[in-house]
Amino acid sequence: MENLLAIIEKVNGAINGVVWGVPMLMLIGGTGIVITVITKFFQITKVKYWYQETIGGLFRKADIRDKSDKNAISQFQALCTALAATIGVGNIAGVATAIVSGGPGAVFWMWVSAFFGMMTNYAENVLGIFYRRKNENGEWSGGAMYYLRDGLGAKKDMRGIGKFLAVMFSVFCIGASFGIGNMSQVNNIATNMKSAFGVAPIVTGIVLMILVGLVVIGGIKRIAAVTEKFVPFMAIAYIIGAFAIVVANAKNIIPAFGAIFSFAFGFKAIGGAVAGVAVKNAITWGYKRGIFSNEAGLGSSVMVHSASNVKEPVVQGMWGIFEVFADTMLVCTLTALVILTSGVIDLNTGAMIVESTADAALVTKAFETMFGSLGAGFIALAILLFASSTVLGWSYYGTKAWEYLFGTKSTIIYKCVFVGFVVFGATMDLGLAWDISDTLNGLMALPNLIGVLALSGTVVKITQNYISRYIKGEDIDPMLSAFPEIQREQARAIKAEKTAEKLAAKKAAKEAQNQ
Repeated sequence: MENLLAIIEKVNGAINGVVWGVPMLMLIGGTGIVITVITKFFQITKVKYWYQETIGGLFRKADIRDKSDKNAISQFQALCTALAATIGVGNIAGVATAIVSGGPGAVFWMWVSAFFGMMTNYAENVLGIFYRRKNENGEWSGGAMYYLRDGLGAKKDMRGIGKFLAVMFSVFCIGASFGIGNMSQVNNIATNMKSAFGVAPIVTGIVLMILVGLVVIGGIKRIAAVTEKFVPFMAIAYIIGAFAIVVANAKNIIPAFGAIFSFAFGFKAIGGAVAGVAVKNAITWGYKRGIFSNEAGLGSSVMVHSASNVKEPVVQGMWGIFEVFADTMLVCTLTALVILTSGVIDLNTGAMIVESTADAALVTKAFETMFGSLGAGFIALAILLFASSTVLGWSYYGTKAWEYLFGTKSTIIYKCVFVGFVVFGATMDLGLAWDISDTLNGLMALPNLIGVLALSGTVVKITQNYISRYIKGEDIDPMLSAFPEIQREQARAIKAEKTAEKLAAKKAAKEAQNQ
């Protein structure tokens, strides 16, 4: 058995070295740059607009919480479910690992990956909505496998390649759902619950299995209903705790940013490494952990975004921009500042000052500098919430990939197996599982990014069409779906909504005059 594990570890290490080598990082970064350029830096030039059309809608009269479509979830629920999967252990342990392995400069490259990743995620969601279709239950089904098959596959001589890449993406997604989306997350929960509260891993595993099962078996509507209430609470609670530590160590904020930029460009070496090696480590770990956290380029969150009741592809694309911003620019940055300002890292050398490990334990030490023993409990609970939500989100991703391969009715098989693996995750040593999850993440990204790049022209056309209609006020036909029957259905619905809005406005104006 030990020999078999050693062989698996060696093979995975070789594949991982290729998957996360320079070519893949160039593909991931390059895709984000291409989409950013061809959309004319949409994430910057339209920042006010995409904010107002996404999370800003909570503060004005908007339909982002509308749940009238019984076979779909609201835009806000789609965001919360996507964030449930992305805001996880990567935002705590992943950031710590990036800093310890790649130096403080890795944080800068996480920002870079997120900046361009916003537009990669935007493109994924635009394509997800444009190529989605209804399944046997009348629910929306979308994702990389659909725009690979029906988008890339529609191009000349690309039908076979599109279908092949769609199947490969689905297989990798199912595998990743058991690793990054299940066992790795649960193992972190069990380890921290035992360390902070003395709870046996088997107890944690059984309790989580029951709770996860109650939600997962209920499908996307139940998952969305839970994450809609769950995610805002957990994110705000963690942000408040992290912000308190950063404020308490305000004198170290400027030195922390100085270390981030110095290490990012090799002005300071890590552990005696020459500048070139230091920069390479910073870029590699920054990109790897950034993508592990926000998942931009993996093609994962697009599956839940495609289940939204939104009709405009660009609108859901803008939710993708906000998703990456919230995950990396906000939550991951706060975690990094907690580590760098609290004194657990030497800002001159990038080395750990406290005795810890390159995972959540380092963040725990940072929280303990302010909250004492309560810091360990806080991080344990944060990981419990973050990782549990990730399990829920990834259960849906795996379900949709399974549905694509084996049909809607068979998804109950996947759900039952997925729930059962929760106990394994809590009780097993999963060092190898983490490494395999890392590899599967990269393998998911490969076919997805090929599809995004091949269909980037379609993304631009859809974006320009939306801008012309909603920002410039031009009267042209919308681009809503690649399928004529869905295009007509959605166009009629938008027309009916506009008519209703006009009638409501006239009625309100008339009532105002009468008063």
